[in-house]
Amino acid sequence: MTTPIDKLALVHVRDRRVLVARSRGRAAWYLPGGKREAGESDAAALVREIAEELAVDLDLAGLVFVGDFEAQADGKPAGTFVRLRCYRGELVGEPKASAEIEAIAWIGSEALDACSPAARIAIEALREQDVID
Repeated sequence: MTTPIDKLALVHVRDRRVLVARSRGRAAWYLPGGKREAGESDAAALVREIAEELAVDLDLAGLVFVGDFEAQADGKPAGTFVRLRCYRGELVGEPKASAEIEAIAWIGSEALDACSPAARIAIEALREQDVID
């Protein structure tokens, strides 16, 4: 088995819905975030990725670890897994699709089938914790 793809993800909830993003040319929604660069902390990587993807700042004062979620990596060969290290946090400003992001949306658990496998697991956990509908 190969080492999972290591990614960080932001869980940003508003009105019991979670913010998701979709990359250009992709069908699945995922939690905003991405890979850390060499020597980057989780917080530094999330700040950079959120600024790139959503054109807003991340409020580090309220950043809280949610959990690690692992699943088949979307669009990768069978047996290639991604591990999402998720943090809840607040944004400074209104997010908008930027850089490689085609669209953003606020979803509840009714949209699980449209999400990447790893995002689906994380969003299911939010529903079980009664954080989203």
